[in-house]
Amino acid sequence: MSLFIAWVAFPLVLALLSLGCGLLLESISRVDLPGVLVLPVGFAVIVVAIEFATMTSATASLSSPLVVALAVAGLALSVPWRREAVDGYAAAAAVAVFAAFAAPVVLSGEATLAGYIKLDDTATWLALTDRMLDQGRSLAGLAPSSYFAVLQDDLPQGYPVGSLLPLGAGHALIGQDAAWLFQPYLAFLGSMLALALYSLASSLVRSPTLRFLAAFVAGQPALLYGYALWGGVKEIAAAALLATLTGLLTPLLRARGPVRSAIPLAVTSAAVLGALSLGGIAWLAPILLPALLLIALTHGRAPAVRRTAAYMGFTAVLALPVLATGFVFIGQATGASDLTRKNVLGNLFHPLIKLQFFGIWPTGDFRLSPARLDVTHLLILALVVAAVAGVFFAWQHGAAVLLIYVAGLAIGAALFVAFASPWVSAKALATASSAPLLLGMSGAAAVFERGRRVEAVLLAAAITGGVLWSNALAYHDVTLAPRAQLVELERIGEQFAGQGPTLLNDYSPYGVRHFLRNVDAEGPAERRIRPIPLRNGALVQPGTTADLDEFQLEPLLLYRTIALRRSATASRPPSIYRLVWAGRYYEVWQRPSLTPSPILEHLSLGSRYQPAATPNCADVQRLAGIAGSGGTLATVERPPVTTVELSPTAYPAGLERDGEDRRVLYLRRRTTLAVEARLPASGRYDVWLGGTFLARLSLSVDGKLLATRRHELNWPGQYTPMGDVALTAGLHRITLSYGGPDLHPGSAGDPPFGAGPVVLGRGTADRPMTYVLASRWRSLCGKRLDWVEALRG
Repeated sequence: MSLFIAWVAFPLVLALLSLGCGLLLESISRVDLPGVLVLPVGFAVIVVAIEFATMTSATASLSSPLVVALAVAGLALSVPWRREAVDGYAAAAAVAVFAAFAAPVVLSGEATLAGYIKLDDTATWLALTDRMLDQGRSLAGLAPSSYFAVLQDDLPQGYPVGSLLPLGAGHALIGQDAAWLFQPYLAFLGSMLALALYSLASSLVRSPTLRFLAAFVAGQPALLYGYALWGGVKEIAAAALLATLTGLLTPLLRARGPVRSAIPLAVTSAAVLGALSLGGIAWLAPILLPALLLIALTHGRAPAVRRTAAYMGFTAVLALPVLATGFVFIGQATGASDLTRKNVLGNLFHPLIKLQFFGIWPTGDFRLSPARLDVTHLLILALVVAAVAGVFFAWQHGAAVLLIYVAGLAIGAALFVAFASPWVSAKALATASSAPLLLGMSGAAAVFERGRRVEAVLLAAAITGGVLWSNALAYHDVTLAPRAQLVELERIGEQFAGQGPTLLNDYSPYGVRHFLRNVDAEGPAERRIRPIPLRNGALVQPGTTADLDEFQLEPLLLYRTIALRRSATASRPPSIYRLVWAGRYYEVWQRPSLTPSPILEHLSLGSRYQPAATPNCADVQRLAGIAGSGGTLATVERPPVTTVELSPTAYPAGLERDGEDRRVLYLRRRTTLAVEARLPASGRYDVWLGGTFLARLSLSVDGKLLATRRHELNWPGQYTPMGDVALTAGLHRITLSYGGPDLHPGSAGDPPFGAGPVVLGRGTADRPMTYVLASRWRSLCGKRLDWVEALRG
């Protein structure tokens, strides 16, 4: 049901809202919009409307009702609705591009997020969406938390959020968490791009079938597709809006017509600025200036002046929310910021190769060069040849809007490449990469329509094959968020709302920035207000985790609630915390909110793979002395954990072992490996597998299948529960069968981290407490303990 709501109901709701808002704009401006542009223009109306609604915290919550009211008004004012037939080819192009963007998630069988671990920006987009649709840019009333820290970095500085606002409105109407709607939202933006490209192609290509093919291919350029699998919402929203903007130039180019015919263009321009802030001018100017020049050359200076004045006036009014904050943001961008420094790569390995602008780049990760660079160059050459033909026929046919679109986006991308950081330049290349594909496919179509069918088919096949090949590799390399883990965090955030502050002892940007925002969560390795130092004074670095027992006690006790990632190696929280909720991946522990801590000192024991150890009796005696004659010692007994090393002798040659930890290996191809585990005692053991694996993996114990899992992405130090089994003391054989690449999304990707070790343990951190009088401290000597605490009497 969640998959249906996310991928069917949500896009239909957005489409209906966009339709109503597009019809409303058509009624107000008295402009007969091209039928295929009604939805993209309506989407721009939604962006602009919510920008106004979120200017103040008092009106932010009215965003969704406002959009619904506008859509209803548009539908009502347009009765009787148009009677001409819907362009089925345009609709097919929109649906086909939507399916292409949807495939990496839908074919996984779960409503989840793409780009997990590769880039955590989507977690920030969700945080911004949550806040903007609730309180606008105001941070009033927020308690210290990682959520607050993220918002504080972006919202007061005027960070552009226009591309996120329709997602928030749709989420409020659907009632499903925005996280599960994010990828469908990107696919919806792809469909809006396809409609706009179809409109642009119609200025040159007569055949609706060929226009469909041009829009389908140009709607999914490899670089933009790759960014969509990283959560690149601004890039795809800007691409759709800029194509829509260019398609709306036709009314502006007319010699006659009311001044308000510039309103649709102004609305779309304001939406571009909402998505990109004032930096969007670098995209708008190269598109609009040639159009105004054409008006002046064709119809004289007066019409050009009237159109320019009308457009600028309407745009200035409609972009007021952006103007109110954009100068702060653009001031930072033009200063010594990460947006302009040439050494800022973000999470790129190096500046992107400029050839990626052409939309063909057959590699799973667009940061890398294709394995067959020679073939890639030939495919791009075919595109260039077709594009040259497209320029010739567009000039001959008078398809000015197509040429303006391609030239405008090429110039805009060149400006960013020249003046922005490599990280921002890469985004600009992605935004513009539909243009050369559209020109090339339109050129091939024009060649076909003029009788040179063999040459046209060869060119179109090369371009189409190159794009589909590129995106098939990206599909197989996608990293999908572990939905089951995030659903548990979602439940914790709902069940324990208002019961913070909370420590999420797990590296989970999605947890602290979004799902646990209502419990004032912080992560040790995430953006934080309060430092959570380790016992050695250091801080946990992003992407890593530390056992709860490694933290200093005093900062830890500031948190009323602790959300703990479960594993056999995790230590139990301090004695004042009680287990109040447990799932498959997480546990929630809480302490009395107002009770002072009775803990005088906490003695940490154990190591990375062993949560418990036998304490030195002298240390136990010292704690007893601290507790005093009326005091108590608290502890937790823990049996030993069996950690199975995936050693070089345990797996076939060709599997890569982690350079730092011999217990870990990288699973990349089909293989079966066996290891042996020697258990110290009989009992029921939980079996855990550390790290990451992307394709199907089965784990068997003594020949009996225990569990089969697929695409479990974990940061180092995190574990996947594989089940529990009753085992006797002695030697047991554990077999891992890895399926390797198949047709499932992400199955052929390069795992970001290795898999392993296999860990077997009896019980996790929820084992019972033991209290002994300080005078009986000797009873704890010789026992395996998680930790020992001295408690005041």
